[in-house]
Amino acid sequence: MSSSPKAVQQDPLRDVEPIDARVVHWFDFICPFCYVSQDRDELVAARGLDIVDLPLRAHPEISLAGVRVGPRRGPMYRHIEAEARAAGLVLNWPSRLPSSSVALGAAEWARRIRPAISREFNRSLFEAHFVLNQDIGDEATILRHAALLGLDPALLAAALADGSTAGWIRESESAAHRHGVRGTPAWLYRGRLLEGARSAAEFFRFLEAD
Repeated sequence: MSSSPKAVQQDPLRDVEPIDARVVHWFDFICPFCYVSQDRDELVAARGLDIVDLPLRAHPEISLAGVRVGPRRGPMYRHIEAEARAAGLVLNWPSRLPSSSVALGAAEWARRIRPAISREFNRSLFEAHFVLNQDIGDEATILRHAALLGLDPALLAAALADGSTAGWIRESESAAHRHGVRGTPAWLYRGRLLEGARSAAEFFRFLEAD
């Protein structure tokens, strides 16, 4: 493991721009549509394609203090709950929305230095928010989950403190906006963009279209 996350990838956007065998996926940990769409990575891999998971804040306006939210009611929330059940996912709506900057920065750090376990780390942070109702806006929460997976919390804390992770998020969001991404989740493949929670059938058509 490198002692400096910056040394791992000199060009931070090197693997953002898509190639024919790569799907670029932008996500946010506080986005319920992203949570219920986690298995799309496996659908991509099953077709022999690579996928790059990149950060995009769904609500960059949320401060580090977070915001409290009330009960989720209405057709949209019932749809999300049905999608979670269909995917075999527990969904406990959190009582507050945190800033996702720390969690997304940590995820991008993990992707760069330990790509083999970065998706497991992502799953743990999704679970922390949508199942365990832990505060993923709290750096201590993120460092604890990192340590449980064998990631070095001291190196992660250093990257969070020195601005590396914040810069990577800005670069990822800039790339997303250049490609017309308006929200999460979003997938880019062969110049085509698919956004929002889509059925598996729609996702298959997206991957298979010429």
